[in-house]
Amino acid sequence: MSRVAGNERGRPCRRRKRSVSESMKSMALKPPGRIVIEADVAHSPLVETLRRNLPHAGVSVVDRVQEKAVHDPDVLEVVRFRGRFLKSCPGTRQYNCCGYRILHFGLQCSLDCTYCILQAYLNQPNLRLFGNTDDLFEELAAEIDTHPGQLYRIGTGEFTDSLLLDPWTGFSRPTVRFFASRANAVLELKTKTDYIGNLRDLDHRGHTIVAWSLNAESVRWREETKSATLRQRFDAARTCAELGYALAFHFDPMLEFPRWKEEYGETLARLFDAVDPARVVWISLGAFRFMPELKSSIRSRHPDSRITCGEFIPGLDGKMRYFRDIRVEMYSFMVDRIRAFDPELCTYLCMEGNDIWRDAFGFTPAERGGLGAMLDRAVLQRMKVGATF
Repeated sequence: MSRVAGNERGRPCRRRKRSVSESMKSMALKPPGRIVIEADVAHSPLVETLRRNLPHAGVSVVDRVQEKAVHDPDVLEVVRFRGRFLKSCPGTRQYNCCGYRILHFGLQCSLDCTYCILQAYLNQPNLRLFGNTDDLFEELAAEIDTHPGQLYRIGTGEFTDSLLLDPWTGFSRPTVRFFASRANAVLELKTKTDYIGNLRDLDHRGHTIVAWSLNAESVRWREETKSATLRQRFDAARTCAELGYALAFHFDPMLEFPRWKEEYGETLARLFDAVDPARVVWISLGAFRFMPELKSSIRSRHPDSRITCGEFIPGLDGKMRYFRDIRVEMYSFMVDRIRAFDPELCTYLCMEGNDIWRDAFGFTPAERGGLGAMLDRAVLQRMKVGATF
């Protein structure tokens, strides 16, 4: 595999060796102070773990948790989920979709990023976990094992952060172990935290990707104030690489501002100074887009944010998007920089059409077999998973 080892200033990358046991200063969110549990799942393994790890939290057991409860940032709800745990990514036919599958294990996020779509997308205000995890793994096994010839790319970070509550739930442990036992599936844990403690001593067998959402430094401290710093995320990624995990990174949403080229270029330089590009399975890019109804939520909940004040136009999916030339410039810049570090690294656009792809990449996904096929090949080539597919 050919690779350019250098940063955007042409200097060689300096990757300082660190041991897995090297301590990191972790972000520290306040743990839940009160747990409201539905009686149907009061004795589930997840609840038992929460009781053990949150001994000082007040616990209430109820018949059913209210669907329209008043928002309380101190509350964690644990309910029996009665729907399908495995869902398709909510893409639209107007744009290229990657065929990603979502493992639905909870709702909401307390990181409170200004741009978060969950503010307008969900009507349940509190953090919520699904306590019937036995049903979750049973459904997951039935789907994956019934189609042994299909490669599944499955993630948990769509409706909540994959690792936000992991210090107390430990949910990553049985999930990683499950995927380690399936030859035709890989798990992606997507996070803005550095809560990787439960991943340290697992036999993941190369079937788990640990992924971070990244942004420009000024965006991080203005719009993602409760999340881990970029340095904490890079330190966590370096540690996960040392533990043998594959990595992925998502620059989504990218925001346009006067120094965006300098800052996004610096983030890429820091990223590849921290980790070897060969450990990265894919990088996604997505410019800021939002449902029109999200604008009022952002202005109400985050009055100091100016992210909705740019030049936007309705897209084919009804979401407000930056003008086409802005998006093309941003994507082209990032693609060129990433290719300088590793020209073979799978980089893709999240929810964009063929015209944008051709201008930014010089090809469309269909010319490479489709976006899903591109990501499947990245799994096969970089993770050495599912060699029979």
